[in-house]
Amino acid sequence: MKKFAWLLTLILALSVVLSACGGAPAATQVATQAVAPAKVFKVAVVMPSAKNDLAFSQSMIEALTRVQKDMGADKFEFVYSENMFVVDDAAAAIRDYASKGYDLVIAHGSQYGSSLQEIAPDFPKTSFAWGTTVDTFGQPNIFAYEAASQEGGFVNGVMAATLSKSNVIGVVGPIETGDAKLYVDGFKAGVLSVKPDAKVNVNYIGSFSDTALAAEAANTHISAGADVLTGTAQMVVGAIGKAKDSNVLWFGTQSNQTSLAPEIVVASQVYHWEGILKEMISLIQSGTLGGKSFKADLANGGEVIEFNPDSKVAADAKTLAETTVKGITDGTIKITLP
Repeated sequence: MKKFAWLLTLILALSVVLSACGGAPAATQVATQAVAPAKVFKVAVVMPSAKNDLAFSQSMIEALTRVQKDMGADKFEFVYSENMFVVDDAAAAIRDYASKGYDLVIAHGSQYGSSLQEIAPDFPKTSFAWGTTVDTFGQPNIFAYEAASQEGGFVNGVMAATLSKSNVIGVVGPIETGDAKLYVDGFKAGVLSVKPDAKVNVNYIGSFSDTALAAEAANTHISAGADVLTGTAQMVVGAIGKAKDSNVLWFGTQSNQTSLAPEIVVASQVYHWEGILKEMISLIQSGTLGGKSFKADLANGGEVIEFNPDSKVAADAKTLAETTVKGITDGTIKITLP
């Protein structure tokens, strides 16, 4: 009997030990199972001017920064090459970024189109984007984006006409193409919708970056009696300086230009590319690498009228501007370009 009790005790003890040993592998497997880190989405952008140009390039950098803030720095990264005004240099940078495996390479300038058309087919697994344009060249890995800048231009023109006392308004344009021409034409249409007899003097200087020529053009407008000015592209820094010296009101576009001359800037049409960028990212992540074009406008938030909070006259024009924005977005105001 004692022998039986001893055997029973031994069997029970062995059962406990075997149960503990049998459970160990499962517990170890759970503890050491690794979770794969989320893939970081990487973007590279090539730009024709400085990242802080208060115009076209800055608008893209600010948009990418907003995307990074929304997605998180652990899920979204971007790098940039600025001052790529030499097209061959820009093409080399675009190709280099593509070869390094970036998920999206942005050629932020209409002058880069022909280069992108040649480079994209060499990297069929990389997405490319360029603007401002609607042309994807029929390539399955190229996105295109543009700004309906005539809309914000029209709003700025309405405000400019309302605030002008001399009824002479000057426009400093770069090259007569793309979103620059759309903005200038929209601005002029906005002015004439309020004051059909106003004189809108337009001067295209033939350059996106020549600040000296822009300053000269601004002086010419001011000498002709203009008390309100506007212009587009990074060269407007020169024009804004002359407007500030003569206490002439300024309306900006592409980026918020208030910081450059808070005494005279009334409002700026600002490009908000982040909505379009998020759409591109979503498409790329789902397997669509290109073949689609996008448009930034007032209705989808891709363009926003931002007012200078310190302007002494902005309040007088703000209500009118908001009414005009509503009219454009709901279709009751039709913009007819010259």
